[in-house]
Amino acid sequence: MSMHEQALLINAAPGSMVGLLARPDKTAQVGVVIVVGAPQYRVGSHRQFVLLARRLAEAGCASLRFDPPGRGDSPGLPLDFEQLDDAIGAAIDALQAECQHLRRLVLLGLCDGASAALLYWQRTRDVRVNGLCLLNPWARGVETQAATQVRHYYTDRLLSAEFWSKLFRGGVAWRSSMAELGAALRKMRRGRREAASQDFRSLMYRALTDFEGRVALLLSGRDYTAKEFLEWLALQPGGDDVLASPQLARYDFPLADHTFSSAQWRGKVEDTVVRWCNERE
Repeated sequence: MSMHEQALLINAAPGSMVGLLARPDKTAQVGVVIVVGAPQYRVGSHRQFVLLARRLAEAGCASLRFDPPGRGDSPGLPLDFEQLDDAIGAAIDALQAECQHLRRLVLLGLCDGASAALLYWQRTRDVRVNGLCLLNPWARGVETQAATQVRHYYTDRLLSAEFWSKLFRGGVAWRSSMAELGAALRKMRRGRREAASQDFRSLMYRALTDFEGRVALLLSGRDYTAKEFLEWLALQPGGDDVLASPQLARYDFPLADHTFSSAQWRGKVEDTVVRWCNERE
């Protein structure tokens, strides 16, 4: 299917934002707003959002990627991912103004862009949003960061033949490695006791449990951000129920890194997102 792109100037407080709309030549019924995580702008790492937006348009979906204030071509002071509610709302307004026959609207984000999408819906309960596509969401905390280190980084090292070979050759500082592991274990225990109950992650969790639309969760197997998200979710009462929900579709990419940086991984993500967006509810 043929498509075309057009630049948009999006009205948003406190100033305007630059966006790029990719749309099919036929009337689109599905719209996707791509929320970019820091420090990226609308192009994304290795142009992943350019290619994804065009692929979506070729598959019949309109997609809008935009520069939040202070990033890319948008003026203003840079905003944290927890401060993007107005920017996301303005992007949705702009997409709907250009594509007035949309029946479904999806927020898609990678890393803290995915977290920003969850926070936006939780705080606004925007009825226009009926789909969330979350790639390696950011859920960083003291306790989960330490738990991820212990469970994955240190475990992988201890099971690595290369590690033991270096150790016997004197190429590994054994005492400092054990000291680091001990510090991580103490931090994990202390962090679980001290974790704030009302930080941004509590809002993310409420969004995951309260959202009644469809959710796609795409996770990289070689990414500590994805692993930490799962560690955090497992600590929540009912976290297993979230993953088991019939409205949530989980897609694992065992060999992929955080940004799906190879052409093969990127292509698989594009295939997955396009298929999921075009599935009927």
